[in-house]
Parts: sequence; C-alpha cells; structure tokens
Amino acid sequence: MEASPGPRLEPPTFVLQEEEEQRQLGRRGLADRPKRAEVNCGRVIQGSGTPALSDPGFLSTESWGRSTKRGLCLVLLFAALLGFYSNIFHLTPGRQREESQSTPSAALGTLFSSLSEGDGYLDTCRIPEVPRLLYPKAQLLKPTRVDVLVMTPWFAPIVWDGTFDPAILDAQFRSTTIGLTVFAIKKYVVFLKLFLETAEKHFMVGHKVNYYVFTDRPADVPQISLQEGRQVVVLEVRNYKRWQDVSMHRMEMISNFSQQRFFREVDYLVCLDVDMKFSDRVGVEILAPLFGTLHPGFYRADRQSFTYERRPLSQAYIPRDEGDFYYAGGFFGGSVPEVYRLTTACHQAMMADQAHGIEAVWHDESHLNRYLLYHKPSKVLSPEYLWDEQMLRRPPLLRKLRYVAVPKNHAEIRNR
Repeated sequence: MEASPGPRLEPPTFVLQEEEEQRQLGRRGLADRPKRAEVNCGRVIQGSGTPALSDPGFLSTESWGRSTKRGLCLVLLFAALLGFYSNIFHLTPGRQREESQSTPSAALGTLFSSLSEGDGYLDTCRIPEVPRLLYPKAQLLKPTRVDVLVMTPWFAPIVWDGTFDPAILDAQFRSTTIGLTVFAIKKYVVFLKLFLETAEKHFMVGHKVNYYVFTDRPADVPQISLQEGRQVVVLEVRNYKRWQDVSMHRMEMISNFSQQRFFREVDYLVCLDVDMKFSDRVGVEILAPLFGTLHPGFYRADRQSFTYERRPLSQAYIPRDEGDFYYAGGFFGGSVPEVYRLTTACHQAMMADQAHGIEAVWHDESHLNRYLLYHKPSKVLSPEYLWDEQMLRRPPLLRKLRYVAVPKNHAEIRNR
C-alpha cells in the first residue's frame, strides 16, 4: 500500500516576495536589480551574502524570539510527518513480509502456536504430495453426474458415486489416522459384531483406524480379526434408563473423550450409529473439516417439511423459512477440533434446554441440524452413505448403498 501524501506546505511569505521581485526584475532588466535578500531563521536581512551582525534588529530579543518559535514549529512539523510516514511504511504488506522473513523462527513459532490453539492440525491443513498415478482425465464439458446436485450454494461438494476418484484420494490421505466412534449401550451391543466385521471389509480400507466403542458392557465386545494398523478401543461408559438420554449424551461423551485422547490419537472422527452395516466402500472421500449426511427420508423434501425443532424456546429452534438440508444424526464427523466444537455446542444447548424443561423433538439430531445450519459443513454426503432398505424404496439415482440399516425390532432393543 502506498503512503498517502502529507499535508501540503505553502511557501513562506518572504519566498513569495523574492519570487515577485524576480518577476519584476525580468521586466525591468538586470541593470536595476536590487541587492539580494538573505534569509536567516525566517527573518529577511538586506545584505550581500552574510548576516548583518551589526544590525540592531538582528541582535534584538524580539527578533530571536520570533525566529526561535518559527524554527521550533518547523521541527515539530517535521517530527510529526516522520512519525506518520514511519507508521504507514510499517503497515505496508511488503514491509511486513521483509520483517517476518528476517525472523523465520519467530514466524514459525507464531504459526505452530496458532495451529495448536484449535484451528486444526498442521498435517490436515497441508496439501499432500501424491505419487505418480495413472487415471482417466476429467472431462470438463462432460460431467460425470447431471442427475443430482453435486455442489452446495456455499461450494461444499456433495459426495455421490462417480464424483471422485478413490485412487487419488487414497494417495492424498495415506498418512491419515481415522477414529470411528460408535455407541453400543445396553442391548445395542448385539449389533457390534456385524458392524465391525463389515467395517473391516469396507470402511477406510488400507488406512489406519481406531474403532472407539462406547459401551456399558465391555465384556460383550466381540473379538474380530483386524487389518494391520487398526484397533478396537473399548471405552466404558454408564448407561441411561431411556434411549433418548443415551442418544443425547453421545455428544457429551464424544466431546469429553476428544479432550482426553482423540486430539492426540487421530486426525479425523467419524461418528456413526451401531445398528447398521457397511455394504460398499466408505473411504477417505468423506473426510473434510466438517461433514454431515443427508437424511434418507428428507433428501427430496422442501424445508417446510423438515422435522426441525420448531419451538422458539428450544436451543435447537429453526424457523420455517430457514434450512439447507435435513441431516441424519447417525453419520457425521470431521477433523477432531471441528467435531469437538460441534459436540460441545450441541451438549451445552441440550443442557440449556433441560434447565428449561425442554427436550428437542429429535433429541441430538435436532441440535445437530441447528449447528450445521449456522456452521455450514465443508462436505455433504449423499443418501448412499445412510439408507434403510426396509423403509425406503431405492431410487435409480442411488447407484450404491454404502451403509445400510440392519433389520430390528426397536421395541425389543430400546430401553432394555
């Protein structure tokens, strides 16, 4: 940025008088030219090049007082301008870059400090180098999907089959560790074996994974064969009488364990329901700072039909004229810092509702939708990533079903 010009200084009166005399001289001729006036501290003294020290006016106290005041004013004005321009130059981006380059250790210290304060891990912010790969060139004028929306209004990709190349993404995320959180409370522990076995076939294959199993029955967690670099971590937690309370306290538990261990152990968290099974690839294409999944029951619906919390007294309240999508509570995630922010905010909102005797219509899912409305996800997963074949007919636009509900008797499982 260029420094703005300083205040315009008018020439002193005696300079103007000399210029006028010179103009007059030019008209009269050199023969009549008067003796040149000499300037001393703002006072004009007639002479021929040296101050007339014998001049009584020059030696007078009044003369020196006026001269000193004028000189002091000029000095103060010069100091003020110097300070102004030095600030301008200091704020210039080029100047700042020069200063930062002169102290690289200080600049790196600031960078790592800002990253450690929750803005994200350095590894998840860097653009990774990929090895040499052979893959079909993308055709700019021939999009792979024209039957569905593939980009949100805020430029977040919507992930459908055909919109990504798994080989490129696997190479980009080859050094990433993913944490999967799943809750197997009470009788829901019976779903763990199928869940983990199908995850080993389809979830983040070839990548390092920690399965974080939250359960009140650690002895019932099944032993299954795991790929190299993958482990099951059992986290014993309390149970709750109502299934709604179990659902709502998931946010609190994920938030607490993020602080206790997830920040240190994994790069991303994927938070899933346990009464499901994997039936096709669910890989690193889902990873983003923050992602949500379109609810299979509402992906065609308008916002007025969404089952948001509509009571203004609730912290989950969403007006009828707002809403982007309806997100499923059974599949969300992102980087550990972002998931920590989401789960902490949702838990605090639920506690505020509880203090006022309010329970959101769809519990933690209602608060999740409120959060994702005002904290837009950086990636949205299509209904391929969450589907119920018993309740919904599969449309042609769903080329793959990647994560599907397991048939069950809800009355038999819940609250037992």
